Amino acid sequence: MPHPKRKHSKQRRDKRRTHDKAIAPTLATCSNCSATVQFHHVCPECGFYRGKKAIEKEVAV
Repeated sequence: MPHPKRKHSKQRRDKRRTHDKAIAPTLATCSNCSATVQFHHVCPECGFYRGKKAIEKEVAV
């Protein structure tokens, strides 16, 4: 593997890293139960996705 001839500066390193940041997921409300849901995911509370039942949720006894 090639090795750098000179040390890269902190400024150059930080310029490269400007786009390496964590972003918060986009949240929405479920149209069925009004719970907070991540976009493009099945609602963990009721099991609905885009107004249709996607998974069968068990009822707590």
